[in-house]
Amino acid sequence: MEPDAQFFQSPPELGNQWDADPLFRELLERMLPRELLSNLLPTLRELGELGGGELYRAQLADLANEPVLTQWDAWGHRVDHIELTPLWKRAQRMTAEVGLVADGYAPEYGPHARVVQFAKNYLVQASLDVWSCPLAMTDGAARTLLDLENQSLIDRAIPRLLSRDPAQAWTSGQWMTERTGGSDVSRTETVAKKEGEGFRLYGTKWFTSATTAEMALTLARPEGNPDGSRGLALFFVELRDSAGQLQNLEINRLKDKLGTRKVPTAELRLRGTPAIPVAGLTEGVKKITSMLNITRLWNSMGATWGARRAVALASAFADRRRAFGALLRDKPLHLDTLAAIAAESFGVTLFSFRLAELVGRVESKVASAEEIALQRALTPIAKLTTGKQAVAIASEAVESFGGAGYVEDTGLPRLVADAQVLPIWEGTTNVLSADTLRALAHEETRTALDQELSRRMESIREPSLLDGQKAVGQALEAARSFWSANLRDPGRLEAGARQYAMTLGRSYEALLMLEHAQHQKQRGGSERAAAAARRFIAHGLSSFTGVDPADAALLLS
Repeated sequence: MEPDAQFFQSPPELGNQWDADPLFRELLERMLPRELLSNLLPTLRELGELGGGELYRAQLADLANEPVLTQWDAWGHRVDHIELTPLWKRAQRMTAEVGLVADGYAPEYGPHARVVQFAKNYLVQASLDVWSCPLAMTDGAARTLLDLENQSLIDRAIPRLLSRDPAQAWTSGQWMTERTGGSDVSRTETVAKKEGEGFRLYGTKWFTSATTAEMALTLARPEGNPDGSRGLALFFVELRDSAGQLQNLEINRLKDKLGTRKVPTAELRLRGTPAIPVAGLTEGVKKITSMLNITRLWNSMGATWGARRAVALASAFADRRRAFGALLRDKPLHLDTLAAIAAESFGVTLFSFRLAELVGRVESKVASAEEIALQRALTPIAKLTTGKQAVAIASEAVESFGGAGYVEDTGLPRLVADAQVLPIWEGTTNVLSADTLRALAHEETRTALDQELSRRMESIREPSLLDGQKAVGQALEAARSFWSANLRDPGRLEAGARQYAMTLGRSYEALLMLEHAQHQKQRGGSERAAAAARRFIAHGLSSFTGVDPADAALLLS
């Protein structure tokens, strides 16, 4: 056979990610005032074109590049320089220019600021190699400093963290994890010593994901403080001095990770690093609550754009790949598989943007007491639910490519590798499940969630959606029964916490999907949303297995 007659499979191509996503457009039409959305449309369309075009092509061209740590220069000086990838350098400039962090604080958007912010991020972040990681911590640092009201640090950092000028903009790190544990920071070994007029930090941070940032918020134990989380304090650190040199800070190595390999995650050694207490010298863990809420929101959003990218690529490939005499798009089994992950992806999107909407209302101080409590309830549930969904969606999407999905230079395996961080970062699924139990142990939080679920259940009146409403009701009843039956048995309650939280999460997503489908039907819109809701509910809502936790002890004894 002549070489020019050989077959070569054409890869998937992405078009404008705003134009190609009708469910997302419908969602923003519901969430944003008409005039605001109209004013944003040119920007959203431009970002959609970048995300599916130029930035996606740059991402593919950048596949082989990873951050590089140079610890010593040619003459033996310790330099600890991390060279970022070209795409990350571009993303850094773009963040300021587009307002990927700043828009979340823009007064002109009022309570809609978070929805606007994440609408922009949704359209580009899947092509920016998890640049969302430092943005999450930058956003979390800004929120924390504002909430803790340290005016001198606000004056120093906030104009830079929210700057729209690339030359002035800062990013921030979040240094919590040590060798003693990840989510359990109570055993933090970093010590804060009073030296002269200020504090200096000594210790090792085992996992820091924004080592190239200009500042960081970190936990340390002031000398003489008691053990445990109450003895920790929250500190503000600027990494470099006025000459650009690291301030008594050494980078031991970059982590060799499964995914998010473009993120320069490092081990740091603090050797007398200057630090400023943010809000007193105790109760540091409580004082990072604002940061965790924001980074968990970003985690949910990362699941949203990651899932959407997986579906978009799998769908684009189905339009190009022929097998067994037809395009994959025309094969009923393959079409059914793609529909399954598309429905799950839409559930992820609705839940994440609902949480963003609540956060925006709380931050702009227009939220009711019930909405404030509801945000506390939904934050851990959204993070754990969407993180697990993102991994499953990415895995199914990569499988739909066959062998090409397993070959690194297609870029497809990164979908799975990068998604896997989402159930881990900012608390594993089990940690977030335990957080859900703690949140709902407060009566006002549990009442707020119950009222939210009841209102949305009662709003579903479209006859064709009532079977779905009934299925949600059954799942929620199983969750209520579990809670009431085990409230006096902490061991059994904890053992079933994941099943409980996942059931709440999937049921809430289903309600949001049914509501959206009803809205579309009432305005004579597409049946697409109703199809997504039916498919999602058919996948199952309740995660309860009915297995006695004693079996786990027997099995693993």
